[in-house]
Amino acid sequence: MKKIKILHALVRVGSGGVEQTRLSLVKHLDRNIFEQCLVCSDYFGGLPGELEDAGCPVHEVGVLKHPFDPNPYSKVLKVIRTFKPDIIHGAVFEGVSFAAVSGRLGGVPIILGEETSDPQDRRWTGHLLFRILAGMTHHMVAVSPAVRTYLIGKIHLPVNKVTLINNGVAEAPSTNPSEVEELRHTLGLTDHDFVIGTVGRLYDNHKRVSDLIRALGIMHLSHFHAHLLIVGGGADEEMLRQLAAGLGIAQHVHFVGYQANPRPYYTLMDVFALASSWEAFGLVLVEAMFANLPVVGTRVGGIPTVVREGETGLLVEPRQPQALADAFLTLFRSPGLRHEMGRKGRIKALAEFGEERYVREVGELYQKLAIQYLPA
Repeated sequence: MKKIKILHALVRVGSGGVEQTRLSLVKHLDRNIFEQCLVCSDYFGGLPGELEDAGCPVHEVGVLKHPFDPNPYSKVLKVIRTFKPDIIHGAVFEGVSFAAVSGRLGGVPIILGEETSDPQDRRWTGHLLFRILAGMTHHMVAVSPAVRTYLIGKIHLPVNKVTLINNGVAEAPSTNPSEVEELRHTLGLTDHDFVIGTVGRLYDNHKRVSDLIRALGIMHLSHFHAHLLIVGGGADEEMLRQLAAGLGIAQHVHFVGYQANPRPYYTLMDVFALASSWEAFGLVLVEAMFANLPVVGTRVGGIPTVVREGETGLLVEPRQPQALADAFLTLFRSPGLRHEMGRKGRIKALAEFGEERYVREVGELYQKLAIQYLPA
């Protein structure tokens, strides 16, 4: 039986959720049925090596400087001519561009796009361009119900051209208790400290970590001396450090930078927070739920799909530090509620957002498209 060749197309491969889902596919799709390869604009960190170790070659094609920049497309075309994929699967705006344009030029039989964002800040020209790109695909994947609504309701794709596949996350192995204690000591935390944590890239227009810092400041004004643990790096880190210093809480805000394995840091947290202005899904929410953490999040995009409000966490409107502070104080005052939300969150994560379910559904879509478009 001829294998189905999949060429994944992404933007930067580093530590993000989209890259992690591709690693899940590479590791767990049946190698007797599928062969996989990946192109991306650029990469960093250890994840590209993990992909290659799992049998998926990774090709860097250069950053797409504008939608019509010919250089990256030509390099994707070279990979297409060598690998001869049956399906090119693009995710993130640039990845969909690579798949749609190079896939068409290279004669790839099946072009599959995937919208992984909740594009609230996209201009009308961006919506129009994405509609054109999506129109060049044979099928589109939505990673949450909110994204499906965008594809069908906003850019008017046919209902039968969109498949909803909720993202899935691999459950991390247990953390060594001695490693956790060493981290706690390094950060100057005690067992009695109340720790709010967040994980993500520090681009504040999107992730709004500034709102978490302001919420912490409000709590401190009420004499609740909590700590904020920030896992991730990005362009706005210095601005966020200055904000914490200006509010007089710098010693309670801990920046630990990008972590290839953030799992030990979840173990230090009492509550996980995601204050995004928009969010298609929020894979870090599932990671937190696997770690038995209650979640405080914003009521945007796919977050309400992941977090069952009042049961596995608390949701507030975006850009509302006071509402975040109130939610944190509610959980601070009720250890029993924190424990119960964390317990139910883990159950929900295992049942609905696990890696095995995600890989199975993507594999089934690949096979369905192959039957529909590839010669018998």
